[in-house]
Amino acid sequence: MVVLWKIWVLVILLGVSRVLVISQNLTCNSNDLRALEGFKNELDSAIDGWWPTNSSSSASTSFNCCNWVGIKCNSDSGRIVTLELPKKRLTGAFSDLISNLDQLRTLNLSGNFLSGPLPLSLFHFAHLEVLDLSSNDFNGAFPDSINLPALQELDFSGNGFHGSIPAGIFVKSTGLRVLKLAVNSLNGSIPPELGDCKFLEHICVASNLLSGAIPEFLFHLPRLGALDLQDNSFTSITGIGNSSSHVTRLDVSSNQLSGNLPDFFHNFPNLTHFSAQSNRFSGGIPSSLSNSPAISFLNLRNNSFNGPIEFNCSMMTNLTSLDLGTNNFSGSIPDDLSSCRNLRAINLARNRFRGEIPETFKNFRSLSYLSLSNCSFSNLSTTLNILQHCPNLTVLVLTMNFRGEQLPADDDKLSFRALKALVIANCGLSGRIPTWLKDSTQLQLLDLSWNNLVGSIPSYLGDFQSLFYLDLSNNSFSGVIPKNLTQLPCLSFREVSLEEGSPDFPFFRRPNISNRAVALQYNQIMSFPPLLDLSNNHLTGSIWPEFGNLKRLIVLDLKHNNISGGIPSSLSGMTSIEILDLSYNNLTGWIPPSLVNLTFLSKFSVAYNDLTGLIPKGGQFTTFTNSSFEGNKLCDYTCQNSNELFPQSQNRKSRKSKGAIAGMAIGIGIGTLFILLLMFLIVLRATTRQEVDPEKEDETDSNKEEHESRLVVLFQKSNENNKDLSLNDLLKSTNSFDQANIIGCGGFGLVFKATLPDGRKVAIKRLSGDTGQVDREFQAEVETLSRAQHPNLVLLQGYCQHKNDKFLIYSFMENGSLDYWLHEKPDGRSKVNWGTRLRIAQGAIKGLAYLHQSCDPHILHRDIKSSNILLDENFEAHLADFGLARLILPYDTHVTTDLVGTLGYIPPEYGQASVASYKGDVYSFGVVLLELLTGKRPMDMCKPKGSRDLISFVMQMKREKRENEVFDSFVFDKDNAKGMLWVLEIACVCLNENPKLRPSTQELVCWLHHGCLGT
Repeated sequence: MVVLWKIWVLVILLGVSRVLVISQNLTCNSNDLRALEGFKNELDSAIDGWWPTNSSSSASTSFNCCNWVGIKCNSDSGRIVTLELPKKRLTGAFSDLISNLDQLRTLNLSGNFLSGPLPLSLFHFAHLEVLDLSSNDFNGAFPDSINLPALQELDFSGNGFHGSIPAGIFVKSTGLRVLKLAVNSLNGSIPPELGDCKFLEHICVASNLLSGAIPEFLFHLPRLGALDLQDNSFTSITGIGNSSSHVTRLDVSSNQLSGNLPDFFHNFPNLTHFSAQSNRFSGGIPSSLSNSPAISFLNLRNNSFNGPIEFNCSMMTNLTSLDLGTNNFSGSIPDDLSSCRNLRAINLARNRFRGEIPETFKNFRSLSYLSLSNCSFSNLSTTLNILQHCPNLTVLVLTMNFRGEQLPADDDKLSFRALKALVIANCGLSGRIPTWLKDSTQLQLLDLSWNNLVGSIPSYLGDFQSLFYLDLSNNSFSGVIPKNLTQLPCLSFREVSLEEGSPDFPFFRRPNISNRAVALQYNQIMSFPPLLDLSNNHLTGSIWPEFGNLKRLIVLDLKHNNISGGIPSSLSGMTSIEILDLSYNNLTGWIPPSLVNLTFLSKFSVAYNDLTGLIPKGGQFTTFTNSSFEGNKLCDYTCQNSNELFPQSQNRKSRKSKGAIAGMAIGIGIGTLFILLLMFLIVLRATTRQEVDPEKEDETDSNKEEHESRLVVLFQKSNENNKDLSLNDLLKSTNSFDQANIIGCGGFGLVFKATLPDGRKVAIKRLSGDTGQVDREFQAEVETLSRAQHPNLVLLQGYCQHKNDKFLIYSFMENGSLDYWLHEKPDGRSKVNWGTRLRIAQGAIKGLAYLHQSCDPHILHRDIKSSNILLDENFEAHLADFGLARLILPYDTHVTTDLVGTLGYIPPEYGQASVASYKGDVYSFGVVLLELLTGKRPMDMCKPKGSRDLISFVMQMKREKRENEVFDSFVFDKDNAKGMLWVLEIACVCLNENPKLRPSTQELVCWLHHGCLGT
């Protein structure tokens, strides 16, 4: 027996070794090799694991392409049968020579950056079984003639294909099992020929522009299990008769379906997942759906269903997830809902429910997620007493209910030990934070904002080891901030993580209760940023220096309290902070210069405190507007020799104290000494003036006259009869550069609105200081802008220089900056429609193309951003602020190594090499395109970890085929979808990490004006 076993093992080893030898000795067909070489030569990137035939390798290794990465050959013929190179970051076009691989059975190039139209020869492979080109940048329409008789799997999702779904695929490929065409721009209807593919198991045509009725024949395909039709423009579902469908997963979300949901679910005995969210369905839930025993996932969110919920819960024993949120359901929650004992997630938010929750809810032993927000439920105490019996409840959202009730006190003896997220916001609750919450030691998220809670913030909150999001804003809390909040592990050193992600249900919270408030939606707990929001309370004490230990904190909001003392310099230790708001407190001292090291800081405010001294220079502080500092006695580096830039507001709350009285006494004393000193100097001047040389006296008067009448250099006068402008004219037109006339903050200076004596409105940029960098900026702007004349550039009309003061005079733009309309003006985004945004992009790129290619000499902008795109009265775009530009020699491709830019817009290569280029401007312009598409700031950071900047967020959503979710809801609709997706593709090309693969500005002009992307 042992001998036989040894012989058997020997036979197997010999067989394996023979196969290995054959595999190593295989040399691919010469035609196949030429096809691979042609394919490789069309690419702009190398393929790791492929050897060129002219390499130093041996001939056998070089020609043995059967051993190349992603290649498999037939063991008998040596012909290539598999070419698989997914996620290899390949760029370039698809070579027509690939058709020479006529024995190919599998072609998978998914997850790359290949672009352009597909060659016709690709659609004529006799043996091809799997064709996967998903997640690339291919475009164009499908050909009419298609001959892929052996095809079983086709995946073209995540590209830019347009036109109709080709019927030819289904005529010749009747053995097709998997069809994926999602996330393209395909239009028209689903061709009836698809019904001939009787082997289809999976169909996904989501996120296209398909329209018409959802055809009946889809439900009759005998093997079809999954049908995904979401995010199209289908208008109706036709009946399916009395036949039975084998579909197990059906998604018709985000279409234009209306009327009653068809009562045909008795024809889907195997249906486990059904989603119809975001349509226009109305009426009640059909009885056949509520009697579906197999269904486990039901999503009817965001429709217009109405009436009471009528479920036969005793039949729906497998239901685990129920989402009926954002409808018009009314009445009370049915008592028998608890018969669905396996429910783990329930969302009933944003309906018209009233009354109390059923006591039977305590029977939900598996319930983990419950959202009842934005209804009209009552009796919070009873609700919590019932829900504490759900042992696995981890997420509880009760926002905007229980209006005016009291938060249950300690007498209720509640316990929620498994709770990880508790949201009871905007309910107008009274009372204090109870001690029974102390047992919820697993809390990660606590939101009690917009209530009327009083007392002190309990220190036990600082003992929660997993807490990373705490919002107690807009209450009436008093006392000092508990010091142990500065020691929360998840805000200091521990990664924020969840053992189990919450379901894909939305959390809704309102930042305020005004009509202009926009509901923020976070789909999962992990989507909330690490945050401490204690704003709008009555907190006292000082800011703990230990806040600097919170290295993972993203948002710290302490505005509108009574906090006093200084701003600790240790706050610079909050290295992840992106929003820091300390405004409307009683802070004194100065702004620590160390805060310039907070490189992720995108929003900062210390407005309306008692701060003095200089505003820190550098870092993100160059991007903050005046509103961040107003209401203080602060000064920036441009006003060291003048009055304070941001004087104390007369409307600030009075602080009558002994210190103030003492200050007044000291001031009076100093004033008296000053008057005496002034009188002494006058007498001294009168005495010495008699001894002045008459010639020197004339010279002094001359200098005085020069100071008062220093001429302004104008490149073009509006009227030949107009007198020359003087420095005094500029002073008068700006009221001596009064703060009230500030309209912007550019590089190294402020911008003032002025009306010149001839009636012209202009913008005057005042540059102050004697550093070499400021001098260089002034010279660069004068020398370049005086020669740059284009309709999409802000015109430099003149300049003036006197000692350390330098002034640039620009044309005035009536509508301010693009940044103002997208990010500052409360209703700005809603006022700028997609057509206007596209026109702004077109104008801006024309101006930039002129600088790069037509201006003599060529100019780099080097600080393209939305605040440097100004808008005239017709919302035409004009590029502004060439303070970062440098002159380029006619044949130079680079500029100086003195790199400057704005965080969020700086291309990645600038961090690796000290050379700026034209393609750097293109990258920054790509960021501006994303702003126009999304309405978000480049560093708008309330996003999951890893997506703190807009670019990462958009790219991640694009990889997940969720592009439609990134677009600004104010402008995105079905009519604009195609155009916005097209501009998104352009933006992504601009944001390529490889500068060489970014387009030129002239190409961008063509793409944005004529739609010739890829031609």
